[in-house]
Amino acid sequence: MELSQPIRRVNKEKTIWQKIYHSRYLYLFAFPAFLYFLIFAYFPMYGVIIAFKDYMPSLGILGSPWVGFKHFQRFFNSYYFWDLIKNTVGINVYSLIVGFPLPIILALALNEVKDGFAKKFVQTATYAPNFISVVVISGMIISFLSPSTGIINHFLSFLGFERTAFLQDPRWFKTIYVLSGVWQSTGWGSVIYFAVLSGVDEQLHEAATIDGATRWQRNWYINIPTIIPTMVILLIMNFGSLMAMGFEKIILLQNPLNMESSNVIATFVYKQGLLDAQYSFAAAVGLFNALINMILLVIVNQIAKKVSQTSLF
Repeated sequence: MELSQPIRRVNKEKTIWQKIYHSRYLYLFAFPAFLYFLIFAYFPMYGVIIAFKDYMPSLGILGSPWVGFKHFQRFFNSYYFWDLIKNTVGINVYSLIVGFPLPIILALALNEVKDGFAKKFVQTATYAPNFISVVVISGMIISFLSPSTGIINHFLSFLGFERTAFLQDPRWFKTIYVLSGVWQSTGWGSVIYFAVLSGVDEQLHEAATIDGATRWQRNWYINIPTIIPTMVILLIMNFGSLMAMGFEKIILLQNPLNMESSNVIATFVYKQGLLDAQYSFAAAVGLFNALINMILLVIVNQIAKKVSQTSLF
């Protein structure tokens, strides 16, 4: 009886190693990805400690003096703190409200198209913008919205309206940023929903049709419930990145006249860290941003788990 537990433990360890050996090629296949994240994502995390130090390159990370929460207090007490929060949250919430439903609508619409050529043409036309680089997209926006030579202002002038310097007006920046992003990402975002819809059993639609269900009713009672778990997961992930956004497009569209609406945390960290060489301060602001995203992710995930029984973890 005393040897039964150690023997059971040894057998369990043998079973685990046997399973690993049996799936050795799958582990070997996944090893490069694991190594990539270990080297480029997890290992550099030790550098976060510079947020609590006055980092000086000559002294290195470990040799720089500790200052505690000095940089966090500086950020919280700064006059631009609430402006950065307002702009960052405003743009991301705007993007979420406008951009989240559109891939779902597009996927449901494409799922109803039976003409093969029309379906492929629409898919190609909506997917293509995703592969255009941010620099090219920004150049297109600047050219199209130019008050003197832009096609948009030419069209407005033709209709009798006054020409407008859209990118120089802070009131237009969020709308331009969000709508251009929606145009670029809606088609690609619909791919995952379309993949889920393609797995719906056709017998369900046939039975519903025999029972007299309309196309709208079949979408409402069959297709939409099928994609709800996917919608919840993507919604949780979107909320988890509510304070995060790429700075490249904003930097390219930003100018001194629209700074009131375009200055967000990502661009602020970029300017403070790389342009002004305030590494510790930029690290503190970035760490604060990441912590807010993590908190939002956990909260929304718990709410989704209780409401829909679907969650990330």
